[in-house]
Amino acid sequence: MLRSLRFRLPAIFLLGVLVAALVTLAIAVRFFQEDTRSRTLADLERQAEGLAELYTRQATTSVDESRRAPQFAPPSLEEATGSELYYAGVEIFPGQDSGLEKLPLSLLDEGALDAGRVQSFDFVPPNASRTYLAAAYPIELGDETFGAIIVAKPRAELQERWMDLTKRLGLAFLAGLGIAILLVWYLSRRVTKPVLALSRAADEVAARRYATDLPRSGSGDEIAQLTERFREMTERLAEAEAHERNFLVRVSHELRTPITAIRGHVAALREDVVDEPEAREASLEVIQAATDRLARLVGDLVDLARLEAHSFTLEEEEVELKRLVEQGYQSFAEEARRREISYELALRADPVVHTDGDRVLQIVSNLLSNAFSWTPDGGSISLALSKDNGSVSVAVTDSGPGIAPLDRDRVFRPFVTENGEGTGLGLAISRELAQALGGDLKLDSVVGRGSRFELRLPAR
Repeated sequence: MLRSLRFRLPAIFLLGVLVAALVTLAIAVRFFQEDTRSRTLADLERQAEGLAELYTRQATTSVDESRRAPQFAPPSLEEATGSELYYAGVEIFPGQDSGLEKLPLSLLDEGALDAGRVQSFDFVPPNASRTYLAAAYPIELGDETFGAIIVAKPRAELQERWMDLTKRLGLAFLAGLGIAILLVWYLSRRVTKPVLALSRAADEVAARRYATDLPRSGSGDEIAQLTERFREMTERLAEAEAHERNFLVRVSHELRTPITAIRGHVAALREDVVDEPEAREASLEVIQAATDRLARLVGDLVDLARLEAHSFTLEEEEVELKRLVEQGYQSFAEEARRREISYELALRADPVVHTDGDRVLQIVSNLLSNAFSWTPDGGSISLALSKDNGSVSVAVTDSGPGIAPLDRDRVFRPFVTENGEGTGLGLAISRELAQALGGDLKLDSVVGRGSRFELRLPAR
């Protein structure tokens, strides 16, 4: 359970959300603390400046008129501002009560006080246990600075503000986390469901059951692409297995036919059933032909296996392609005459190339054999040799039924045959050999009009 993708994917996602949310919460709280402190200090400084100017005006009027301390009414001002008021400095009116609680002048920076600058600081008032945040503004009469009005607020009020914000952010975080859990649960099911379906399908394919259902998705995402590739792989495996079964059936038939012929004639010869010289010679010819057929089949299988394993050995020599093509042409001349097929040879060049002549002849023979297999009696087949653009070309053209575009790649696969004849190895071996020789084998076909196979080799 803990190792499954369904658990790990949402767990990792939620862990990322949780870490991001906690970092965001910490940054937000820290920012709000600093913002609250700066705003509170700005309010305190503004209040201190206003109250100091008010007290200065009243004190100046009192000095000029009655020489009595002004009635400053600190309790009313504290109630109106929500702050606590203090005074630090020299008494302006000695022996008279201004109504302001005094603080020691040592709390202030005397240099800043003499310069007339506002000051902010933290302090603990006498007979109190709480820390206050305060702003002090100097009081000047004439050119002389006597002290400063101090406006203060408990820092606990600031903490209450950001604690309230923290609670609200916490509630918002829990609500967001709940939504994230639902979203992750939905996404994990959406992601893991097709993955689990693919896993079950893989088990079915491993058991060689290819007709398995796969989820279909029109989203076009990576899972859909993986599913589509898996479907294509399954179809190709099923097709390959079907071809393999068909191949085994065909090979069994191809092997059984000559073996049966060989066994029957050998038995007849051993038991002296055939005693006339002409009959014995005919039996030996049948045995020879069947043996040659078996040798060709085994040779094709060995060649294909070596080509696919890239362990095929080629002999390089100077080859007169004109002579080689003529040899391949003559091999099928009698069959063309017997089936009344128009059989033409066009030699437009006489190149000499460095290649494996036996393998080139094998390719040409395979192409001609394929052409004669598909061309009906009375049709036409042509074999042409030409040279252009640094390469030589051997082309075999027939008037058979042609090959549909969707089947043009398939005909070069091993074990594929459409008419039920042969093993379907000829074209597969021919293409592999062409590529091993440094060339290629191409197909151009029109359904209903025939096909053209072209072997191209470098003219070196």
